[in-house]
Amino acid sequence: MTDDAGAPSLTTIVDGRPTAKLPNRELVRISLYWLGLSSIFAGLSYIMASRLEFAGLANKTEAGRALFLVSISGAIIAVIVQPTIGSISDYTITKWGRRKPYIFIGSLLDLVFLVGIAYSNSLIAIAAFIALLQFSSNFAQGPFQGYVPDLVPAAQVGTASALVGMMQILGVVSGYAIGALAAAAHRYDIGLIALGVLEVATMLSVVIRVREGPSPKSREGRPWRSIAAEAWGTDILKEHSFIWLVASRLAILMGGSVLTTLAVFYLARTMGLNEHDSGIVFIPLVALVAVGTVAAVVPAARISDRVGRKRVIWASCAVSAIGLGTVAAAPSLPFAFAGALIYGVSAGMFLAVDWALMTDIIPKASSGRYMGLSNVATASAGVLAIAVGGTLMDLVGGPGLDPSGPRAALWLAVVLMGIGALLLRPVDEHRRDDFPPPLEVDVLPVPQPAT
Repeated sequence: MTDDAGAPSLTTIVDGRPTAKLPNRELVRISLYWLGLSSIFAGLSYIMASRLEFAGLANKTEAGRALFLVSISGAIIAVIVQPTIGSISDYTITKWGRRKPYIFIGSLLDLVFLVGIAYSNSLIAIAAFIALLQFSSNFAQGPFQGYVPDLVPAAQVGTASALVGMMQILGVVSGYAIGALAAAAHRYDIGLIALGVLEVATMLSVVIRVREGPSPKSREGRPWRSIAAEAWGTDILKEHSFIWLVASRLAILMGGSVLTTLAVFYLARTMGLNEHDSGIVFIPLVALVAVGTVAAVVPAARISDRVGRKRVIWASCAVSAIGLGTVAAAPSLPFAFAGALIYGVSAGMFLAVDWALMTDIIPKASSGRYMGLSNVATASAGVLAIAVGGTLMDLVGGPGLDPSGPRAALWLAVVLMGIGALLLRPVDEHRRDDFPPPLEVDVLPVPQPAT
């Protein structure tokens, strides 16, 4: 089998990992869908925060809790759906391969549910559509995450992880830019629909152009409900490094999510900006994050190949704490911009290496399952950041919406970076092989006939 460009299909698997080197264009295609996926919830979070702060969707004094309530059910759905569907995709047999049908269907449903959010005017209706959006998005994302372990050889994991990180941050920037412009123009509906169109466009590039990887696992006669339940088997608890890495990822992503999800409140309450100015100012703020990320992501990936993944993640936690602390203490916007740039560098370091480390340590034959489980941290980080950071903001800010409320949430983000660094310590970063090495057999000399 060949892809559309005529490249040979991947056929060589050693120790559970492909060995055929991929051309750079293939690595870009594999990671491109992350741009569309990441843009959705970035743009949605900004639009929702803006509607809560400026459009009277809820009482301002309870905006943080309201944002949490409309998000929590969707986060629970995401935590359940992504690993389950990812595990099912490991066994799926179709003409499109084992991953693509889920990606295609989930992306189209995302567009439908974003339209539903766009034209809903009550918190209950919006919460219902967000829950549906989380289902469809994770229906696609769980299987999609298996592509890097499926297709990328060990020598290219660092590069692939850097591209994934770059596409994620470009998606986040694109989503926030779309959301901020929509809020500045007070056209939330157009912004939400644009997010869906962007995701579908990146989805098509993957579905049409990305080749398939190894053959699906055999079900051995087991029913699909058994395959679905396998995602939550207790054998996962034996993977100690995987468990610690997921916990570390959760804390680190929560810290970054405090900045991004509560940025509207920071600009409005702490910096005193109105809806239009908040939307306009947020664009250069998030652009600086992007600049720092793009500048750091490739060097960080290369350095991690030499010094180890964990050291780079520890360094990213330290840099992130400096950046978030700068934003928290900023007396004016220029200082906040500087902190955002520093945080962007740390985000690039983390995104470049986190995926590589996860890909190194998981069993490759069940990559859909493990990558789906690993993304429990990603799916829940934003909601948990809102739950703790938003609640702290409401409590400290009080009825008067004191400017110290968002600052308190950002100082909490600094603490979360330290927790993430500590949770990383027990992780064994040595590359995981699915199969034991071949046995060494002593060959006895063959007796030679007498002459």
